[in-house]
Order: sequence, then C-alpha cells, then structure tokens
Amino acid sequence: MAEAEILTVFAGPLVTFQDAGRPGNMRYGVAASGPMDRLAFDAAHAALGNPAGQTVIEISLAGMILQCKAGEITVAVTGGDFVVDHDGNKTSSWTILTLKKGERLAIRAGVAGSWAYIAFAGTLNCPSWLGSQATHSTSGFGGGAIQAGQVLKIDDAVIREDRLGEIPRPDFVQHGSFRVVAGPQDHHFADDAVAQLCAATFRVTDAYDRMGMRLDGCKLTLREVLSIPSEPIVRGAIQVSGDGIPTVLLADHQTTGGYPKIATIISCDTDRIAQHRAGQDLRFSVISCQQAIAQARAFQTGKKQYLDRISVARGTLAQRLMRENLIQAFIDE
Repeated sequence: MAEAEILTVFAGPLVTFQDAGRPGNMRYGVAASGPMDRLAFDAAHAALGNPAGQTVIEISLAGMILQCKAGEITVAVTGGDFVVDHDGNKTSSWTILTLKKGERLAIRAGVAGSWAYIAFAGTLNCPSWLGSQATHSTSGFGGGAIQAGQVLKIDDAVIREDRLGEIPRPDFVQHGSFRVVAGPQDHHFADDAVAQLCAATFRVTDAYDRMGMRLDGCKLTLREVLSIPSEPIVRGAIQVSGDGIPTVLLADHQTTGGYPKIATIISCDTDRIAQHRAGQDLRFSVISCQQAIAQARAFQTGKKQYLDRISVARGTLAQRLMRENLIQAFIDE
C-alpha cells in the first residue's frame, strides 16, 4: 500500500496526536485524554470513510502548517471555524481535500472555536502508550506533541475523490446556555450558590488548556469546607477552589480531586464548551438528572443519524455531473 510523508513546517503549542482516548484507566490515575471536541473528531472520520476512533492531529488556536514531501493523501478538516489554506486556495474548516507532493496545508484560527482536527485517509504512524495514541498533554505520554521539523508518516495512504468538498456541519446540537446537573457537592456551598451559578454570566480566562478552563464571574460562596477527601471526577465537572472561582474540567483532567464540585455539565455539552475561547462569555442552566439522561440519549440518536448521513460517499466529480440534468439546465437558459 502507498505511504505519504508530510513535513511539519510549523506547529503551535498543544498540537497533538489524539485518538478516541484510553478509557478504563482512571482507576490507576491515568486520564482518558482523547479529543477536546469528540463530535468534530467523529465527524472527520465519518466524512472521510475511516473506521471510527483512528488517530488525528488536534490543532490549537496557534495553528499548524504542513507540506507533503512524498505521496498524496486525502484529509478531512473539522472542528472550530478555522481558516484552511490549501496551497494558496483558502476555505473554511469542515472540508475534505487531497494533499499532493509539494503542496502546503495551513490551518489557522478563524472567527470561532479553539480546536480543529485533521483526519487522514490512512494510518498515522506515531507512538502509543497503554494501547492508545491519545496524547496526555502534561506528561506527553501517547503520540505526543507535534514539533516543527517533524516528519509525519501515514501508512496505507489513499485518495478518496468521491468524498472531496464541504462536510455538512452538525444541525442537531443545542446552542445557548450549558446544561448542568447540580452536585455532587452542592451541599458544601451557600444555599443560593447554584442559583448564582445559573444567573451569572461567566467569561473564559486565559487559564485554559486541555485539563480545564478557569472562569471569571461571580464568586460561588463555600461553607466552612474548603476541601474534601479526593474522589473520582469526570469531564465537565465544575470544581470551585477556596477563592470561589469555578473551573470546568476537560479532556486531560486529573482523575481525582479534593475541591467541591458545585455542578457537572452534561456530556453532550462538553464538546461545545471546549470550543469556547478566552474572553468569550457563557452561561449555565440547571436541569434534573432525568432530563439530563433524556437529553443525552436524544443527542446520541441525533449524532448517529448525522454520522450515518455524512459517511455516505457523494461520488467523484464525474459521477456527480452524470447525476445532474445538465441538458435541462441548458434548455432553461
């Protein structure tokens, strides 16, 4: 099978290899890691016709520039609203293109979003750890951070002309406030703290990485308890330190924590909050556990239908032209 080699001309901080993550190891103190935006990650593979969960490159706001040194390969770009420059031809993310020898591909921050994904029609060759190539950003375990000058090798590289072009964006995702379930330690806060959390507008601060994002807004008053015995925590937990400032935990969060958690963002909203940028405002709304389960199930149903839809190849340009009634269009003119 063909192999493609791609030179990393530039890679900013937190540009890493990520697969679907390494679940099942948190009991040993190992974070699951994986993509910050799991929907965008899954969409890139579905649109490209890849098996689910393969390794991609996750790109931070700092961006990345690649140059194809050998071979050719089709790639998908999803995630935030980034600018995609394919050898001088600019477009937005959520697109599929073919990178040929000598061509450059630059991914830069656009008008919205914090993370973009490049999936390859082939198998990225990079280190693994505990059976996964997902990079844990603070330790570097897994595929690792990508550096300028690094040559990426993709095995079984193929061209998928029948999938080139724009990828339909998800149309089933709820926008607006981020839904949370109160707890599990909301009883350690003042009686009106959860109401304050949902009434206030918070702003994402510069203290934001793959572990979590610290928010600026009203202070959430704790009772006498400033810490609790360390216990397991999950992605989306909103923990509050002694100064009353909340932090939302994300993909590389620690496996246990001793700060009280006032609420937890439901799973289907964590991708969306991860795409927020420093300086961007957000709000929360509290729902019941029963509502959270129902909305998570509805999200998974919508996600499956969406991924099934975009996974169908649209055909090559010649095939698409053959399907169109061009003669009728000519007669109408």
